[in-house]
Amino acid sequence: MNKVILAIALAFSTQANAAELEIQAFGGMQSLPHSIVTGRTINGPVDARIGWQGKSFAPPPYYGVRAIWWRESGIGFGMELTHDKAYAPESEMAAHQFDRLEFTDGHNIITANIAKRWVNKWGAYTPFVDAGIGIALPHVDIQPTGGAHTFGYQLTGPALRLGAGVSRQITETWSLFAEYEFTVSDNKAKLDDGGTIETTLVTNAINVGVGYKF
Repeated sequence: MNKVILAIALAFSTQANAAELEIQAFGGMQSLPHSIVTGRTINGPVDARIGWQGKSFAPPPYYGVRAIWWRESGIGFGMELTHDKAYAPESEMAAHQFDRLEFTDGHNIITANIAKRWVNKWGAYTPFVDAGIGIALPHVDIQPTGGAHTFGYQLTGPALRLGAGVSRQITETWSLFAEYEFTVSDNKAKLDDGGTIETTLVTNAINVGVGYKF
């Protein structure tokens, strides 16, 4: 995971002299609505409605990092990683014959982004919006009752993100920002005992973070 973060941080460094490169890091509160989980395990077909929990501050915590190459026009291009999390409640796992049903280290969303900002539109504050498309690379932690424990990273499907927020420059190079961010991903995980689990995960997050520009 450290290699992924480093790659995002350096992704546009070769363009730094041509425009403004900004590195941002953030944390916050991330939640998920219910989703339908389907598939098959050693216990038979799965068709369950799961009320996922985000547990943003439980280890490992929810966080994100992005690099943005800002053009003079206010358009930016970049990459982003968010370390989302999804835990199935214990009562729902038991009801559907699972001992573990998690994407918690984490449910990683990696996207190529495009952004737009309006510098000092509201006095010292700069509103911005962004959108991205990419992949879901979760750490799959699933164990059907009586079955094998699937535990590892998998490329599970495509992902999309949308966000909007406002930033304020604190010094010539440092800024603070707050934002709302939405992600959606289709996920098909392969189980070690030959089964599969499929679901669409949606996250809603309120982020606060810091940016550093070169």
